[in-house]
Amino acid sequence: MANGNAAELYRRISADSDLTQSLFRQALQDPTGALARIVEIGASENLPVTTEEVREHLGSLEDGATSQWLIKARGGL
Repeated sequence: MANGNAAELYRRISADSDLTQSLFRQALQDPTGALARIVEIGASENLPVTTEEVREHLGSLEDGATSQWLIKARGGL
């Protein structure tokens, strides 16, 4: 079920362009911190996830924007 949480959390974050941009900027500076923030957002949204679940979900996506984000933030992801 946690994998479903990661997918739903990704959907919610993606729907909020300000949050998405904020996380992207943070990932460029502090990828590990961005992951921790995503986990915190999941907890506050009642969608608990681990950093590993977030990594797995992001790795499973095939859209271009996510791929670019992962390439730039690969160090912590």
